[in-house]
Amino acid sequence: MDTINRESYGAAADKLAAFAASADVQRIGAVGEEILAVAGLLGRERPLRRALADPGRAGEDHAALLRSVLEGKVSDEALDILATLVTGRWSGPGALLDGVELLGVTTLLSGVDRAGELGDVEDELFRFGQVVSGDSRLAAALADASSPLEARVQLIQDLLGSKVKPATARLAELAVTGFGGRGFESSLTRLVELAAKQRDHSVAYVTTAAPLTEADEQRLAGRLAELYGREVSLKIDVDPRIIGGMRVKVGSDLYDGTVSRRLAEAKTALAN
Repeated sequence: MDTINRESYGAAADKLAAFAASADVQRIGAVGEEILAVAGLLGRERPLRRALADPGRAGEDHAALLRSVLEGKVSDEALDILATLVTGRWSGPGALLDGVELLGVTTLLSGVDRAGELGDVEDELFRFGQVVSGDSRLAAALADASSPLEARVQLIQDLLGSKVKPATARLAELAVTGFGGRGFESSLTRLVELAAKQRDHSVAYVTTAAPLTEADEQRLAGRLAELYGREVSLKIDVDPRIIGGMRVKVGSDLYDGTVSRRLAEAKTALAN
């Protein structure tokens, strides 16, 4: 998100935070769904999103247009938050659409946080992502853009049902629609990271050859927290193919101390 978009989004995020601080869990969730519905509308209506992101029109004109379209169709809270969003400057219609989608997800996560379920939802999304990545047929079915969206959403519902928190299933459904223009697995990863961010955590993707003990996990989380200056949520994948050692990825930082990497480097050195 560039500087212009970040500033525009920040004003709406502040309004959302003020609303969420006093609203109950159900109300926050309802407003989140309304904002996501508006994102769906903008996704379908290109002329509308172009008009709302038009740099030649004043921000107040954008807000007035949005209100004329949505008045009486969404709650006052959702409309006020969205009006703040479109009043800011955006680099283009696509960026505005991404901002509305992100705002809707952040609203849903705010409600989950108030319900005390954010850590559970974050872990459930990650585990579901592991299940999908481990099953090539399932991954292909969920990523198949030529398949009707309704069928893929139904597949998510059949797979998750009552096995996870309702918010987990809802976010997984959003991932299958291509959150932020991403593929399914990338969308799911982004949603895991947004859930962690809502808790002021970074995410560390850890690959080990064998399961870590609870003490090992605590030590690793503590060291990463010291390194990054914030709490770190570990997402651990056990992969015997790395033979030994550990691979840790936090954002764009990669620490690869696996035996498989060292063997590959040795093989390359011998070949040269």
